[in-house]
Amino acid sequence: MTVTPPSTQPSLITCVGEPLVVLTAERGPLEFAETFARGPGGAELNVATTIASLGLPTALITRVGAEGFGRYIVDHLVASGVDVSAIIVDPDRQTGVYVKQRGAGSDHPHDLADTESRWLYYRRDSAASALSVGDLAYPSVQDVLRRTQLLHVTGITPALSETARQTVDQLLRGNYLRSFDVNYRPGLWASPELAADTLAGCVRASDIAFMGLDEANAAFNTATPAEIRATFPEPEYLVVKNDAHHVTAFHKGDAIEVPSLTVDVHEKIGAGDAFASGFLVGIITGESVARALRLGHICAATTLTTAADAVAPSRSVIERLIALPDEQWRTTQFDPANP
Repeated sequence: MTVTPPSTQPSLITCVGEPLVVLTAERGPLEFAETFARGPGGAELNVATTIASLGLPTALITRVGAEGFGRYIVDHLVASGVDVSAIIVDPDRQTGVYVKQRGAGSDHPHDLADTESRWLYYRRDSAASALSVGDLAYPSVQDVLRRTQLLHVTGITPALSETARQTVDQLLRGNYLRSFDVNYRPGLWASPELAADTLAGCVRASDIAFMGLDEANAAFNTATPAEIRATFPEPEYLVVKNDAHHVTAFHKGDAIEVPSLTVDVHEKIGAGDAFASGFLVGIITGESVARALRLGHICAATTLTTAADAVAPSRSVIERLIALPDEQWRTTQFDPANP
């Protein structure tokens, strides 16, 4: 069965992937944690909720369990303004969960630095891992796909199962703009060879592709943005993030570089999803590549300064920062409290 009623508002951007319930431990070694804060997570959920917060109609295609965690995810998406009409409720499988450990910076051997996090996933045989091509035939899913202008998926989804991999392959043949974030997670794949072949195929089938320089090196043995572009000439937009906090975006034959803002990092999880959200909103609303990259950086900076996986910047923050002269942009310290 599917969640009802369907939205009457057109879905401009549709995300496909696994939503997760996040149980965030109090700071310090996990064995000492006695309390956990519940929250929503998952790469595509993060993108969907951030884009909705930025004002664009958004939908999520996925599966959740019929238990309370599944209902919690759906309620969160509804409250965030995301169209949930294409969510399938699986009566036999559970919603995926992950536990987030946050560092306290102590000298305990199992602690992390105070800005570092570690996550432990409990998603094997989850509801979303059962995504299949057959799910795309649901009338509510068909309705969302008909209303989709841009579809976004990450490399996590095809790693979940063979049926999920087939579903992504089918979706990346659709008659809409296709966005793919490599999001390479080696632990989810049966082999590096399967990961490289699958992820490369997804990149080549996309109009917009995102990847980090480190994951491109690990998955595709490419060392520079120029090598990555030579390997993947197919996407109209190819966005490469590197360790120096610069981003190089290739648009057709042009390369545009925009550095990140200076940020006091609270936590890193979700920043890549936030960046992708901002960039996609910029491109879909007709901004230049440079301004779309700035919007991506602003969204990432907002997430880096909070404990949540997905937080959208305020309109006033966006308007102030996106209009800065280049020299001032390069020297600006991000302050989410300063409108």
